[in-house]
Amino acid sequence: MIKIIECPRDAMQGWEHFIPTEKKIEYLNALLEVGFDTLDFGSFVSAKAIPQLADTEQVLQQLNPNSSTKLLAIVANIRGVEKACIFDQIRYIGFPFSISPTFQLRNTNSTIADSLITVASLQELCVKHNKEAVIYISMGFGNPYGDAYTPALVAEWVEKIASYGIKIISLSDTIGCSTPTNIDFLFKTLIPAFPSIEFGAHLHTTPDTWEEKIEAAIQAGCRRFDGALKGFGGCPMAADQLTGNMPTEKMLDYFKQKQYNTGINELALQNCLLQAQQLFI
Repeated sequence: MIKIIECPRDAMQGWEHFIPTEKKIEYLNALLEVGFDTLDFGSFVSAKAIPQLADTEQVLQQLNPNSSTKLLAIVANIRGVEKACIFDQIRYIGFPFSISPTFQLRNTNSTIADSLITVASLQELCVKHNKEAVIYISMGFGNPYGDAYTPALVAEWVEKIASYGIKIISLSDTIGCSTPTNIDFLFKTLIPAFPSIEFGAHLHTTPDTWEEKIEAAIQAGCRRFDGALKGFGGCPMAADQLTGNMPTEKMLDYFKQKQYNTGINELALQNCLLQAQQLFI
């Protein structure tokens, strides 16, 4: 079974125009009907930093509680963790841990050492409140700052994070620099080395490289994939303006062709694709 994590939060967070709260609620509730394993729906971060998601709590209160899709919220510090833990509807709390010191400071205004403390506290609070932590290894395939990067360094940080009891780690291709070769190497190295960890792929891509990246990950044993309908969103620091989130609908077409089970409701998916096209204009 392939787990699809749909990430409208990632698609929305950098969008130039504010999306009205009622439109967000309508779109997210439609996504909850599709059958995704998880919906990365919002974040508890500074409204000044990401004004688009300042209404996350208001949106959450209007989401369909009967959906089998689990909700994931992103946080950037302990205050965000504590806020997310209040809500029973939230199953997963995600934290972006960058192995690039430069990006960690830019993204969460903290050092790597401080971020490790956040990881430890996140895990402790998740256990206490019956939630699960998801750690994203951002800049997991390289960085543009000249900070140290090797696959061995990725493995070292995975080992450290796993030592806190984290069970879900997603390798994040923050700027779209992943290739089939490094995707294959990382997943083939990490999955056997850490059998208790569920590894995910949060890949960014250009329109002509998405399939080779998905194929490399699936062949290397990954079964958890993040995406965003129509490929909206992505990191603004990517050098190529065509680099965006992995298009969920293309992933699903690939998995269907290869006869992997995703549990997706095709009719509901088509409805959401129409909504996405109208929402992100």
